Amino acid sequence: MITEGSRLLEAYWPADTSQPVMETTVGGVLQAAAEAAPDRTGLIFAQPGDPVRRRWTFAELLTESERAAAALLARFDSGERIAVWAPNCPEWLLLEFGAALAGLTLVTVNPALRPRELLHVLANSRAAGVFLVPEYRGAALKAPLEQIRHQLPALRHVVRLPEWRQFCSSAGADVRLPAVSPSAIAQIQYTSGTTGLPKGVLLHHRGLTNAARLWAHSLGVRPGECWLNPNPLFHASGSGFMTLGPLQLLGAQVLCSFDPGLVLDLTETERPAVIGAAGTMVELLAQHPDFGRRDLSSVRLLAAGGMPVPASLVRRAESGFGARFQISYGQTEACGLTHTVRPGDPPEVRADTVGRPLPQAEVRIADPVSGRTQALGAIGEVLVRGYQVMAGYFELPEATAAAIDAAGWLHTGDLGSMDAHGNLQIEGRLKEMIIRGGENIYPREIEDVIASHPAVAAVAVIGLPDPVFGEQVAACIQLAPGASADTAGLRALCEQNLARFKVPVRWDFVAQMPRTPVGKIQKFQLQRELLETEQGPTSRHPPANVPGH
Repeated sequence: MITEGSRLLEAYWPADTSQPVMETTVGGVLQAAAEAAPDRTGLIFAQPGDPVRRRWTFAELLTESERAAAALLARFDSGERIAVWAPNCPEWLLLEFGAALAGLTLVTVNPALRPRELLHVLANSRAAGVFLVPEYRGAALKAPLEQIRHQLPALRHVVRLPEWRQFCSSAGADVRLPAVSPSAIAQIQYTSGTTGLPKGVLLHHRGLTNAARLWAHSLGVRPGECWLNPNPLFHASGSGFMTLGPLQLLGAQVLCSFDPGLVLDLTETERPAVIGAAGTMVELLAQHPDFGRRDLSSVRLLAAGGMPVPASLVRRAESGFGARFQISYGQTEACGLTHTVRPGDPPEVRADTVGRPLPQAEVRIADPVSGRTQALGAIGEVLVRGYQVMAGYFELPEATAAAIDAAGWLHTGDLGSMDAHGNLQIEGRLKEMIIRGGENIYPREIEDVIASHPAVAAVAVIGLPDPVFGEQVAACIQLAPGASADTAGLRALCEQNLARFKVPVRWDFVAQMPRTPVGKIQKFQLQRELLETEQGPTSRHPPANVPGH
């Protein structure tokens, strides 16, 4: 067993079994919370402009979720799949718990998807029902769904979430809820589809509930503390560990969609101890004019993940909030979580790594070619084995076999290195590794150098085809508001800190980086746009503050 202060001899972390894996389900942990603290507040929902915030005790959450489960079982059979196509709202969570209690699988759908993307998710999952809001960010949702409904033979019911109360009241009182196995599939979450069509990730109850509980304990969250959750519920962060974490510690969840002003207001008035937010969210909070005027003293932990977080942001966030910034790491295929920094970790670990594996997670760094375990500090692919690994991709056995090998190791596709204490440093994506003239180039190393320039707000380094060297290094730069930089200065910075073959040969300045809903830069989009450009360095959205580059 790994103990505090243990030193590794190679980049392999044996599972820490000091905390058990519990045989729990999503519905079961709600039932346990309602039994342990029925009158304690379990959920608070807020949105901009609402004069009154809606609140539920744990007992009220369970009662409404059981009513939802009964209504679902009047229309669907246990084991069927139902989709939710909506932004953050309390009905989303009630549907999550209701589906879990009814033995249904919830298919989580990004409300920003267009009809073609929606068709793939609903057709692939063979969803028997869809729950949706009338519109999202000014775009109607039901009309696009009707356009494709003739291509969805499995779809029987479409329910508008504003009619949620009517839906739940339609069930009889004599419905018996089924026994749900911890190994049953609780959710199907679709990958981003950066390399082909999105794949449905099968997440089981055991993985979702235990990952959230063990992560919360590793963060040092205290029982009963309040959590603020602005993360999208259709991601593993929002409906997974930021929902199931506080639930298992009997803490209230303050749910909202991300709006910097609202998040700051909720922090001052609801007094959360924990805020979960991607690095981009934290950056936007720090830039908001109310940031210095709000009382943020209740916050002890800023739990961030979903993207690499620059060390400079970690330091600024800790100074501004007066809280610990604790970075976590994972991917959807591992229930969203495998690593986190701990409260007692030294500043360099909290700023420069994603910490050690969670209890019960086995991790090693493997050579991408030979598969052998790497030496400490050497870069390789991050492999994970344990309870939180997905059951597979929905009806894609070949893709599942490619992701999870015969020994049970999940091949994350992420490049990383491990130190002697098990701390993981993410170096980029395996598919993003640039091979130039036989040399392996890791974009993260170059990005860290460029990001150290005070004028750079964001940077993405990608590979582009080269007829001589195979690939060339290209850098896309987003400047900070009001800042100036040019290609010559940035190239000189790289030449001072990197081997010559790593220095970008192409530079591109952009007004905004294309990002996913949780803030990850979409490198495939940048790569596609650069490939469409026929000539050398360009500025597709030339900022006024970039002198002749």
